Amino acid sequence: MIADMADRLGLQQIIQHRASEIYKDVEEQKTCRGRKPDAVLAACLFIACRESKLSRTLKEFTTVSNGLKEKEINKAVDQIRKQLKVQMGDVQAGEFVRRFCSYLGMNTKTVKAVHEAVVTTEELDVRRSPKSVLEAIIYMITQLSVDKKSLKDISLVAEVAEGTIKKSYKDLFPYASKIIPNWFANEDDINKLSDS
Repeated sequence: MIADMADRLGLQQIIQHRASEIYKDVEEQKTCRGRKPDAVLAACLFIACRESKLSRTLKEFTTVSNGLKEKEINKAVDQIRKQLKVQMGDVQAGEFVRRFCSYLGMNTKTVKAVHEAVVTTEELDVRRSPKSVLEAIIYMITQLSVDKKSLKDISLVAEVAEGTIKKSYKDLFPYASKIIPNWFANEDDINKLSDS
């Protein structure tokens, strides 16, 4: 089943192998008694992805795990992490850039601006999830280009609520002139952005 899920998500063989190792440890230590087998398998695969610093969302795993909810997979992930003391790498917003921008059909110049802005925000103390920061940056930068994207479109691609993106946008807005590359937009254009 791990191989099937991994194939449907387009994951490499090495990640499948690592997920199988994690699952073997889970079974030996009887870590996830009472959890749905599909949730445990998806959790093992999710953990293997995170260990490899591969950006995949829980939502993506729900699409290949027989109708499970994110919450079910997340509980299995937490249980496995605690019991097996597995270290998962943090996913940075930059790891999602190319994939989300591609889904939105953005041009190369705009994607480059988004990537540079995301790297700059990693130096700031923004207390938001990497995905919501990225989506706020995509919204901000596309409003400065001919390649405008609506909050609704961005929300659908990232699977982040429009309200969450708006809150992240408000948190980032004071830093707009610092994070948006000056080769992409000048100070006057940035000042015309709305803070709402």
